[in-house]
Amino acid sequence: MMPPASALYSGTVVHHRVRPRAHRLSYKMFSLLLDLDELDALDGRLRLFSRNRFNVFGFRDRDYGDGSRTPLRVQVERHLAAAGIAFDGGPIRLLTMPRILGYAFNPLSVYFCYRRDGGLAAILYEVNNTFGERHSYLLPTDDPFAPTIRQRTDKRFFVSPFMDMDLTYQFRVQPPGARVGIGIATRDRSGLVLSATLASTRVELTDNALLNAFFSCPLLTLKVIGGIHWEALQIFLKGIGLRHRPPPPVHPVTVARSDT
Repeated sequence: MMPPASALYSGTVVHHRVRPRAHRLSYKMFSLLLDLDELDALDGRLRLFSRNRFNVFGFRDRDYGDGSRTPLRVQVERHLAAAGIAFDGGPIRLLTMPRILGYAFNPLSVYFCYRRDGGLAAILYEVNNTFGERHSYLLPTDDPFAPTIRQRTDKRFFVSPFMDMDLTYQFRVQPPGARVGIGIATRDRSGLVLSATLASTRVELTDNALLNAFFSCPLLTLKVIGGIHWEALQIFLKGIGLRHRPPPPVHPVTVARSDT
């Protein structure tokens, strides 16, 4: 059975740093799961959501991918083909925070790439840092119908000035359905350094749901970027030093492997 199409997901994000100093944060948030083939239909159906123009909630194509006018679906399909991942034109669904009153910053957006039979062929993790840079990790799935997807990749892209580069990400993903869950364990040679989890519940994507989300998490996207800098200050005051920022990878996408 094909998973639900576009929807709103409401939940909680938790970050827990283990070493070298313990640090924890938790906050409520919501995301939109947007089928890339439904964007224009959503723009026409919803009064509070628009594509490529200002509204209470918005989606701007050039906030994602390479920032060009090339359709996002085409960009993702090209990455899949270049990686040799079998894909037959099924749905591509993007889990992301929308623009709110014209502003958005997404540390992580996730593309779920489905086959026509409903199997999940691959997941593309698109990462933005606060230095205006973007990089993606493309990981195929071993079992397209598994209720939980496990994947891993070596870190290639500088994100936090308080984290080393010689790290590995381990992903544990519950693909979108009635719930969506994403867990990321960041490890070095000595073990776990940081864990981050997102746990959210699906809500039908309507104007009422968007309005409720707006008032339950007002100005969410501004709070995210503000929170990043506030938490960075607290980490710095705990004595964790700054790391040197290397240049971003030459290639915009790192192709990795499943966590077997």
